[in-house]
Amino acid sequence: MTSLDHTRAVACGAHTPSRRIKVQAPSVVPAGGLITAGPALDQRPETHATEATATDTPWQVVVWDDPVNLMSWVTWVFRTYFGFSQAKAHRLMLEVHTNGRAVVASGSLEQAEQHVAALHGFGLWATYERAGGSSNGSQTPGGGA
Repeated sequence: MTSLDHTRAVACGAHTPSRRIKVQAPSVVPAGGLITAGPALDQRPETHATEATATDTPWQVVVWDDPVNLMSWVTWVFRTYFGFSQAKAHRLMLEVHTNGRAVVASGSLEQAEQHVAALHGFGLWATYERAGGSSNGSQTPGGGA
């Protein structure tokens, strides 16, 4: 074997001696015989289940009014994509037309992103925002009511 072949063999792991690792048990075992990896339960800070996190806040899908799409088209999109009844789709379309916007769905961020992308595919202007009302500036309208 040449020195180049030996270097390749060692780099690939061949002819590498096995190593043994010696693990020692702790010399002192606490009372009760349990070894813990953190502070005692009494010393941990309290957390409350009512504290909401950013991921707990649902997201809303907003459809915006535009000068391009017909009201009948927007109603049809709401009926076919979301499965709304004629009455609900018509009411939301009128809300978009009169108020300039309407919340048409809410859910997780992933669901909101999916709905917005689908609505853009239909040519509607749509964005998503936190349920509190802070609009996500990264989403620009793409075609609405």
